[in-house]
Amino acid sequence: MKIGINTRLLIKGKMDGIAWFSYETIRRMVANHPEVEFVFFFDRKPSKEFIFAKNVKPVIVHPQARHPLLWILFFEFGIRRALKKENIDIFLSPDGWLCLGTNVKTVNIIHDLNFEHFPMATSWSNRVYYRYFFRKFAHRANLLGTVSNFSKQDIINTYNIDSNKIFICPNAAADDFFEISEREKILCRQIYSGNMPYFVFVGTANRRKNVINILLAYEQFRKKGYYTKLVFAGMQKYWDSEMQKTLESLTFAKDVIFTGYVSTEEMNKIISSAIALLYTSLFEGFGIPILEAFACATPVITSNTSSMPEIAADAAIKVNPTDINDICNAMVNILEDNQLRKYLILKGKERLKDFSWDRSAEILWEQLISLNKNDN
Repeated sequence: MKIGINTRLLIKGKMDGIAWFSYETIRRMVANHPEVEFVFFFDRKPSKEFIFAKNVKPVIVHPQARHPLLWILFFEFGIRRALKKENIDIFLSPDGWLCLGTNVKTVNIIHDLNFEHFPMATSWSNRVYYRYFFRKFAHRANLLGTVSNFSKQDIINTYNIDSNKIFICPNAAADDFFEISEREKILCRQIYSGNMPYFVFVGTANRRKNVINILLAYEQFRKKGYYTKLVFAGMQKYWDSEMQKTLESLTFAKDVIFTGYVSTEEMNKIISSAIALLYTSLFEGFGIPILEAFACATPVITSNTSSMPEIAADAAIKVNPTDINDICNAMVNILEDNQLRKYLILKGKERLKDFSWDRSAEILWEQLISLNKNDN
């Protein structure tokens, strides 16, 4: 069996949640099945660290897939030719994109449909592409994976997909996330918050991540007399004028810190050293930072919407993300109630045991094998 995999998101220093899903599951499958030849399709010269073993053949497909028109050219022309040339038996796409013009059996992973429910959080051109093509991708795939029960039901309802076609392959926290020593926490706070306690937001800031309400809740929290800082850990790629206007309106704007891109090692330190993770998105298909915080022994405040209650279970404070008072009150409770903090940390460690990249890689492999058997 020869498996082709869309690995275009494996770009050193530019990995987001979907890219990490690809990395963690694929490298395990490659290691566990040395008898199988894997062909990785990149859109640029890959870093050597992404060629996981001798049974991996890297292939560069043109053009680089950087915007909707190039996505079409990359998948419908570049990938289609590459699948035929490499004589691929099964094509796996872990990021949702597919080639519609191939007869090769395909397994596709659509992580969520945020662009269907919060279209304004995405640029106009991307939004048009996603809403036109992803429905087609969902129907074209022979098997369709997603990362949570919430996303599975959302795909079924939104795209009218047979539930038997969809399997769940959840995310997990990487081994790089763990609790650090008190000394390391002090050093981290010295670097990022002037040795002051802080709440942390993790991810690429955009409207769907509820940035404006987080800023307003922080302002209200500070006006109650509590002195902490707020750290945005990650890129501000989609930071817009309304977010900036809200930030500039804050009395305590100088205490909002932006790290920009940080390495996984630094992110682990930043999460571990926080009072709590403030992850009150409007919509998530999963929410990997919740598990990363659990691994770091950091309490979590998250939303009571979409997939987040499913992932956090009883190990986090859940709030209405549209209610600034609710978010603020959760911050107060976390800061003031040490027993609550200890309880949430303990529950987080227990909940973390329900998620494993090893198991997710097994699930994905089982689906590939089942498709290959059905084809023979």
